[in-house]
Amino acid sequence: MPLLTDTVHIWRAPEGDYHVEWEASHPHTQVTVSPLEADADLQMHYEEAVPRMRVQGLPVGRRHQFRLQDQHGNELVAMERRLGMQGTPNFRDFGGYRTEDGRRVRWGYLYRSGQLSQLTEQDLTLLDHLQLDLLCDFRRETEQSASPNRLPSARAPRVASVPITPGSNDAAFADGQLDRGGRQPMFDFMVDINRDFVEAQSPAYRRMFSEILAQDDARFLVHCAAGKDRTGFAAAIILMALGVSGEQVMADYLLTRRFFDPRQEIDRLRVKYGFQSQEDDAIMPMLEVHEAYLARALQAIADYGDVNSYLARELGVGSAEREELRRRYLEA
Repeated sequence: MPLLTDTVHIWRAPEGDYHVEWEASHPHTQVTVSPLEADADLQMHYEEAVPRMRVQGLPVGRRHQFRLQDQHGNELVAMERRLGMQGTPNFRDFGGYRTEDGRRVRWGYLYRSGQLSQLTEQDLTLLDHLQLDLLCDFRRETEQSASPNRLPSARAPRVASVPITPGSNDAAFADGQLDRGGRQPMFDFMVDINRDFVEAQSPAYRRMFSEILAQDDARFLVHCAAGKDRTGFAAAIILMALGVSGEQVMADYLLTRRFFDPRQEIDRLRVKYGFQSQEDDAIMPMLEVHEAYLARALQAIADYGDVNSYLARELGVGSAEREELRRRYLEA
């Protein structure tokens, strides 16, 4: 029984090891994994408990492609989804997904991440290798000035500052509704923020699409502070504009759970928002990713009739713009 190509997942750890996971329709399906550029002293470790391969020895300064084949002739060439950045753990390529008409989003053109202020020299080398043309920064201006991004000096991408501050933020902090104890107030607040992305942040996301379309075949990165909320919604609507299914869009959104550790961010968040008196459990929903968050945004989009109506009416992405995005970012 064959390799299930849509289940292939590849990520790189910060120290440089690659992890390749897959599923097959039968547990005895034989799958081989091979880097396309095997120009190094590689070590391949097959983990028998789960269908996973660990690959060591590939150069860290660039990306690598892998070919997966089964004994039935099924084959897939893919790149890592999470790049091994040391200074921003949630840096991901959101290409490679299958669209509802059977095509695939191109690898190496669409990226998402958190802030880039802590990038190491190794990270900058890898970032330079990506040859980004455009960076859309959704952080507020105060966030940008407090934690300026580090970018390659030789070929820095054009930076578009597109600040997003959900309208409910100030009111929630001002009236103390987040200090009422327990997880639920913060969880409800995060659900409401995602509704606000659709109902009040259209000008910012409209500008994002405008910036992308203004630059021919741009390789671009969308990012905020943690790379999960403002950025998560941005990646979702880009993928939907390309024709990726809602189920796959949600799966990409939830991948943040694998690569972003909320507990490592609690101290930073306490300082940022003055949460010194609150228990960890009451803060955690602001740092977590839940299906209910993006589901609330998708529900708000449904009020427009369908995704295409929302894209056209609110974001200026009509049929012509969608066709142009698909020409650029889907495989032929």
